[in-house]
Amino acid sequence: MGYRTLRQCVDDLAATKQLVRLENEIDPHLEAAEIQRRVYQAGGPAIYFARLKGCRFPAVSNLFGTIERTRYLFRDSLAAVESLIALKTDPARYMAKPWKYLSAIPAALHMLPKRVRTGPALAHETTIDQLPQIVSWPDDGGPFVTLPQVYTEHPERPGWQRSNLGMYRIQLGGNQYAANREIGLHYQIHRGIGVHHTIAKRRGEALRAAIFIGGPPAMTVSAVMPLPETVPELSFAGALGGRRIPIIAQPAGPALYAEADFIITGTIDPNRTLPEGPFGDHLGYYARAHNFPVLQVDKVYHRTDAIWPFTVVGRPPQEDTSFGAFIHELTGPIIPTVIPGVHGVNAVDAAGVHPLLLALGSERYTPYAETRRPQELLTQANAILGQGQMSLAKYLVIAAKDDAPSLDLHDIGAFLRHVLERVDWRRDLHFQTQTTMDTLDYSGSGLNEGSKVVIAAVGPKQRDLPTELSANTDDLRFGDGFSDARVALPGVLMVRGPAFSADATGRDHAVRRYCERFTPTDAMNRWPLIVVVDDAEFAARSLNNFLWTTFTRSNPAADVYGIGEFTTDKHWGCRGSLVIDARRKPHHAPPLVEDPQVTERVNRLAERGGPLHGII
Repeated sequence: MGYRTLRQCVDDLAATKQLVRLENEIDPHLEAAEIQRRVYQAGGPAIYFARLKGCRFPAVSNLFGTIERTRYLFRDSLAAVESLIALKTDPARYMAKPWKYLSAIPAALHMLPKRVRTGPALAHETTIDQLPQIVSWPDDGGPFVTLPQVYTEHPERPGWQRSNLGMYRIQLGGNQYAANREIGLHYQIHRGIGVHHTIAKRRGEALRAAIFIGGPPAMTVSAVMPLPETVPELSFAGALGGRRIPIIAQPAGPALYAEADFIITGTIDPNRTLPEGPFGDHLGYYARAHNFPVLQVDKVYHRTDAIWPFTVVGRPPQEDTSFGAFIHELTGPIIPTVIPGVHGVNAVDAAGVHPLLLALGSERYTPYAETRRPQELLTQANAILGQGQMSLAKYLVIAAKDDAPSLDLHDIGAFLRHVLERVDWRRDLHFQTQTTMDTLDYSGSGLNEGSKVVIAAVGPKQRDLPTELSANTDDLRFGDGFSDARVALPGVLMVRGPAFSADATGRDHAVRRYCERFTPTDAMNRWPLIVVVDDAEFAARSLNNFLWTTFTRSNPAADVYGIGEFTTDKHWGCRGSLVIDARRKPHHAPPLVEDPQVTERVNRLAERGGPLHGII
């Protein structure tokens, strides 16, 4: 049976030496967050903060810090959930071998929430300012809840059956919020709560919401699961946690989770927004302040033994990387059943998840064709971009599994090499302009505004990829601020460009002019992909640096160029190398940087005799 409470989980991790207790007083302003980042990077244990400065509640972080620990947390129910998902994807399996899927029966029974009259979560009341005020990055707009479970119900058909439980950003103070009476609620585009909010606004009503913090890990994971709108997260949490979720019905407003550590209840005014942010986010930059909904706080509850769970987001990898890996293990088998012909999808964590999506599909349309070219892959790409959060991808790179049956989507270097050996830039680029983009991605033309490109590669190998620069063949034609070419991957060259400088139209034409120095027959084109960056040495230093720099700092329609580029019947392509401008632009958000004084304090905790010695 899974954990009933967060306290049970913490005690179990401590007993199995997967958690370390910090008895030192830790400042919730930057210090706790830096400890979390450092311990995560070291592959360390969960961290229990017994004493947060200025706060009477303890906190815990890094519960999901490794994929092995994440699996351990759900060891009692994981097999049953996997069986349940297998039956969902292919019910015929049960008819063939019913005895293999008996474990799915209790998981299915646990999906029905259990109604209770009251619960430990309502034992005490407090105020917003008494909660842990954790600030993760120096320029954050205030303290945030980083592992919230925001619960709403359908305004016209209330009840858990049509509820939404999502992890949306909660700002507890700062900016223009009235202390203890207002908090910020930031949800991104294409999130489930948006459906409920839209209906409430149409009806001219406030949307009632409850924010759960804590409870067993199953609730946290369920809040970030990409479930269909017809599957309530409370049901999935019951299956994953190995026990029915106890909920307390209210005369007015959404049900409350009886085993939460903290609950904040309130209403979202349909006509009022306030600036929320800045906030250091998962792309590795600050999400700037923008107007978002405001929650008018009614009550703040907590259980007697409450623990405040938190995480830190920032440039990947962070703790949410383990979330993503675990979710992929659970949901990966579903994708081929939703999109015929697609074998798998990988939202690349190192690139910030939404900026880069890799996919494997099949080409089955014309087996008689003399020349293979992307056909069915394009249908599959459009279907992928029509699925929930995958619709926010900027770069979707899809290859045919038929060409390399052993190709692994998660071996990113090998996958990109396979594509670059086969892609034809004259034919295989397909843009969508003036479309949606991730709310947190500032490379586009405005909030939620940007473009996408599908790169589809099919067929036999067309070229050998160079792996080193050659003085005999590579005429780089430096000058006008271009210099210092570095090899990032086979076939991929990083070139340092001049600092971005816009003209009166807001455009910088330096990369276009650089492309015009070459013709499609020049030896430079042996590099199928050239990326112009501010620091070529940094961008080429590692695969993660290449992915982060290239795909978080470019907007396809505005920043993709080519040697020998052309437009025919509104199709854009190039006869030579593809060139991406991944320099920092004035409209980009600033990157995240730690406070050096806080770093030094954390360093002292790691010295011999310190509580983090041998951990970081």
